[in-house]
Amino acid sequence: MHYDILVIGGGHAGAEAAYAAATMGCRVGMVTLNPDKIGFMSCNPAIGGLAKGQLVKEIDALGGLMGMNADASGIQFRRLNQSKGPAVRSSRAQCDKLLYSKNLKAKIQSHPAIEVISQEVVSIQAQKYRVASVQTKDGSEIKTRCVIITSGTFLKAVMHTGETQEHGGRVGDPASLGLSDSLLAFGFRLRRLKTGTPPRLHRGSIDWEKTETQFGDAIPIPFSFYRAPNPFPYLEQISCHITYTHEKTHEIIEKAFDRSPIFTGQIKGVGPRYCPSIEDKVSRFREKSRHQIFLEPEGHGVEDVYVNGVSTSLPSEVQEAFIRTIPGLEKARFLRFGYAVEYDAVDSRQLKRTFESKDIDGLFTAGQINGTSGYEEAGAQGLIAGINAALKVKNQPEWVLNRSQGYLGVLADDLTLTGSDEPYRMFTSRAEHRLLLREDNADARLTPLGRQLGLISDEVWAQFNQKWEKIEKLKEKLHQTYVFPVEHHQNFFRSRQMPDIKDRLALFDLLKRPKVTIKSLLEISPDLGLSDSPISEQVEIQAKYEGYIRRDRQLLMGIEKNENQKIPLDLNFNQIHGLSNEVRARLLETRPETLGQLSRIQGVTPAAVASVLIFLKMKDKKAPEMTKKQKRKQRVTKYLEDTAHLRIEKQNHANSARFPSV
Repeated sequence: MHYDILVIGGGHAGAEAAYAAATMGCRVGMVTLNPDKIGFMSCNPAIGGLAKGQLVKEIDALGGLMGMNADASGIQFRRLNQSKGPAVRSSRAQCDKLLYSKNLKAKIQSHPAIEVISQEVVSIQAQKYRVASVQTKDGSEIKTRCVIITSGTFLKAVMHTGETQEHGGRVGDPASLGLSDSLLAFGFRLRRLKTGTPPRLHRGSIDWEKTETQFGDAIPIPFSFYRAPNPFPYLEQISCHITYTHEKTHEIIEKAFDRSPIFTGQIKGVGPRYCPSIEDKVSRFREKSRHQIFLEPEGHGVEDVYVNGVSTSLPSEVQEAFIRTIPGLEKARFLRFGYAVEYDAVDSRQLKRTFESKDIDGLFTAGQINGTSGYEEAGAQGLIAGINAALKVKNQPEWVLNRSQGYLGVLADDLTLTGSDEPYRMFTSRAEHRLLLREDNADARLTPLGRQLGLISDEVWAQFNQKWEKIEKLKEKLHQTYVFPVEHHQNFFRSRQMPDIKDRLALFDLLKRPKVTIKSLLEISPDLGLSDSPISEQVEIQAKYEGYIRRDRQLLMGIEKNENQKIPLDLNFNQIHGLSNEVRARLLETRPETLGQLSRIQGVTPAAVASVLIFLKMKDKKAPEMTKKQKRKQRVTKYLEDTAHLRIEKQNHANSARFPSV
């Protein structure tokens, strides 16, 4: 067998990687231990959340699967931080867990350029530091030009429930035991990380009257900009519920600390700080008398309820005891006990921002193997890795997003620059340009790039252009429509306790005022045409935050001057004078790709950045005079880079004939 690209793993990272690469015209093999669980939600049955919603929107804007799949299986939609500014608003969807996996599996298996292989990869072979093939457990060899490892929590994985341990990355699925050794042989630095999951309870055993109801949004907003189901929402919407632990709950947990594998040293891996186990929360926050618990149904027609907030690895009898002290759960029946998973992950500082190894050509890793947590972070990495593996197969320049272009760029930069001592989770606070990287404008930022890469269909591209033409027309109309200092217009201001105006004012400028919304402008100009809420919302945001957005863009212009100056991966930092031994050691370990990355490494001073910049400039000056042949080659290379988007467009037409969209 031979494939252009081989994806190891069928989770959220693997699905995005395989689909993107196949859509770009590559023949893809997906090797997974259990083909029935492609895109399976191993933990929380939800997509999105704070900052994670931005990632899902960006994945969708680039033609990925996660957003449209969440829309087709969502049973409750909520936009978080709705009362706050648009920079921190994030969408979240509670999903029908089984339907989500079923839909994603169908999407992968029906793609004509993807073949799903039920096997376990035990080793990867390379020739002259370039990927050549993989070896499966049954002794077969599969040749390939690129490998994308998306093994999730399965590398040498061990599940813990109290003192009980067994190999496996998820209940019912075995661990991958051989691949870690192959990565070690390639020089990867591996570390042990830990994640956990809470118990699942029987829906009928819960006293819902003792809990608080959490409703979804009255008018839900889909994740997908142009591929949401019609009608939306597609499924009947349901409510989640909230309850709380209390002092009796904490007392039972605290008495069992000596049986928790987290505290006994049985688990040596580092867990996520921002999603701790209930025993960890009780230990660290002793001053709190209660912790909030979310009861989340896992879908229509299933009895499982996910108890969000009590991830635990305590013994099963302790879990039963403390769960039954929680209001509404006194008679709870367990369908599955909580457990922790300990697994191998790579040091992501050994990767480029494309998630390709800095040392092994054609070897990519994506998802939890890179030290992250969450479906959204995994899907984002899978998409980036899949795109760049396809470009490598097609001998085209790599594709990298900067921090100023998307949360995808922030994620890639954070992971490959600073690594992760604990499972990494995305937050809006990580994005210094978050006002420019809102979830509402992800399509404006990224869909044209997705089109150039061959990931956006003609139908979606047409809808994209129509939407943004409408936005510009509405903005133009607001700029050309005025309110005047006449009595009936002054009443508009007086009714809002605003001072009278003394001269005419364009509606676009009026919209900048805090007490004015775009819908309220209908009182002045009823014919504005505001039926399309995404259009009017976008115009309102652009008006109210115009000054802040302009300031951020001006700031970016100064930052990007040296941000993207490349640093050769083989640069010998020992040759640079003026660097301390500590800084030199950090640079040799991280091997930053750009001057911007170098400046963000902890402990690297502005003086050290200046020393490297001077060295690079002096090195360029010392470069020998190029021959005519070299100059001609340089011009050809520049031409190929400048016209890459045209070749991609041409390839898209060829791909559509060879691999029709599904």
